[in-house]
Amino acid sequence: MAWLEDAWGRLLQRIAGNRMPHALMVTGENGVGKRLFANALAGLLVCEKADMDAGSPCGICKQCELVAAGTHPDIRTYAPEKSRMIKIDQIRSLSAFAVGSPQVASRKVAIIDRADQLNINSANALLKTLEEPAEDVVLLLLQESGRPVLPTIRSRCQSLLIATPDGDQAAGWLATAVRAMDGDNRPTPEQCAKALALAANAPRLALEYATGEFISLRDEALDNFRHFMKGQLTLSEAAKPFKAMGLESALWLFEGWAGDLARISVGGEPRDAEAADMLTFLARNNPSWRAHELLDAIHESRSAGVYNVNPELEAGRLLIAWQKLMPRRRPATG
Repeated sequence: MAWLEDAWGRLLQRIAGNRMPHALMVTGENGVGKRLFANALAGLLVCEKADMDAGSPCGICKQCELVAAGTHPDIRTYAPEKSRMIKIDQIRSLSAFAVGSPQVASRKVAIIDRADQLNINSANALLKTLEEPAEDVVLLLLQESGRPVLPTIRSRCQSLLIATPDGDQAAGWLATAVRAMDGDNRPTPEQCAKALALAANAPRLALEYATGEFISLRDEALDNFRHFMKGQLTLSEAAKPFKAMGLESALWLFEGWAGDLARISVGGEPRDAEAADMLTFLARNNPSWRAHELLDAIHESRSAGVYNVNPELEAGRLLIAWQKLMPRRRPATG
């Protein structure tokens, strides 16, 4: 993943200058490779004979063998499980891991994927570990761009941004990943191009889109969206594909359209070309601040996801907010 090289190089400079923090916040778009980056760093940090100048683990020591097998006891990952949030019990487990002695390596590494999905209780529980770090533990917190993290958490971490690749880099990586797939399941070049556009060049998210059901559900959702906006479809019918794709994907789609509406309103180009006609019509008939109202409503729905809200009801609520942007028909005069 060539686009990770810049962030990796900046990190190696910190390590070379003995400035590797005890807590590092790695930020980047969904699907840009943050988890793979963190896994690679964890492997480097526990290796017995790593070449820190080159940023390469030796690949042959006991630590590297355990990393390759996915069974290293001194590397732990904490992520949302059945819920959409990282719970306090998981952070308590992390805290116990952090204060314990390493089992086989000289240090421990804890990966929090994703730090922007810590609920208020788990975030507060994490603060103690961040405030009183053990010398032999490194915390890697992964944050999706645009998703808030408590200031008290962020202030106790150093930050590292992973940039999204340009179109050529993203397309090249996706083409290589697709060529390695079984021929029967391989997406077409057209599907890959569409997936990249919808994923805003985030390669791993594009691969997920190209090989899953998202594109077909998104096409159905866009078609339903058009008909609902024109009063040709009921709310419950319009919300069905949004429910089928899941709350997070539905919010991602709505967020992308609202962002395009904002861009069109100030003379910019939309990212979703297939939705551009409807969004351009709305931009002509509404002040630009209406797009930001929509974004606020989407962020509210994302926050409500902590409480396992009904995806269909949230999709319906947002569809109604969108429909309010349609100009009212003037009654005919005779």
